[in-house]
Amino acid sequence: MVTHGNSMNCNSPKKVPGNPGNRRPWRERLHEIIFEADTTAGELFDIVLIVSILLSVTIVLLDSVEAVSNRYGDWLHLGEWVFTILFTIEYVLRLVSVGRPWKYATSFFGIVDLLAILPTYVDIFLPGTRYLLVIRILRVLRIFRVLKLVQFLGEGRHLLLALRASFRKIVLFVFSVLTLVIIFGAMIYLIEGEENGFTSIPKSIYWAIVTMTTVGYGDISPQTTLGQVLASLIMILGFGIIAVPTGIVTAELSRDRGLRVSPRACLQCSAEGHDAEAEYCKYCGAKL
Repeated sequence: MVTHGNSMNCNSPKKVPGNPGNRRPWRERLHEIIFEADTTAGELFDIVLIVSILLSVTIVLLDSVEAVSNRYGDWLHLGEWVFTILFTIEYVLRLVSVGRPWKYATSFFGIVDLLAILPTYVDIFLPGTRYLLVIRILRVLRIFRVLKLVQFLGEGRHLLLALRASFRKIVLFVFSVLTLVIIFGAMIYLIEGEENGFTSIPKSIYWAIVTMTTVGYGDISPQTTLGQVLASLIMILGFGIIAVPTGIVTAELSRDRGLRVSPRACLQCSAEGHDAEAEYCKYCGAKL
């Protein structure tokens, strides 16, 4: 007589402690910590990262103050290198944790993350370039994910779409303005001449740009009555011109696009800002 009392035990799989099959893939876990902010580990990572970014930018700012640099320069340089090495390690981990590293490397944040570490290394060959490290402040934009302000991503995407939709109109507008300042520059050069400071047409064009934008540096100004009349017309025209690009973008922003975005980041390319109902990444097509 054969007993089958232990048949269930024989056929059921046993979980072996330490078996990798019982755990999530390490790259997926790393991606969750680095790119996601809806977990405790991910939120803690982003908070530490943002604090580090602010401290590193503060070091760069203090290093530009001569009195502080003379007294604490060595410590500031040491702190700068410590943060640069940490950010370099973080950048490499970001590349490792995504399925398509090149997609992340060429994204907005990927480029910013790279530019945030390059100046320190370039400074070895071109002294002074380390002050460009202030670009690290752009990385603080990740604070929107940490504070769960996901709707800011939707508003940011709305603004980006409006700028893209306005691009051709703005390019045409800028081209028209450049045409006008060239004409006005040539006119004021003929009217005023070199004796009144308008030594060339390019310098006169510079004056026309400064006048049309109502900046008015005052380094050169028309002395003749006809030149002052022309300057007055350019300034009045400038008030109307300044409002044009604002109106173009505002018209696009006024269109309600009803954007709702998800806080999820793509496992393959790390892209964010997907539609709340999206199942696939709109940038690389990977499943979210």
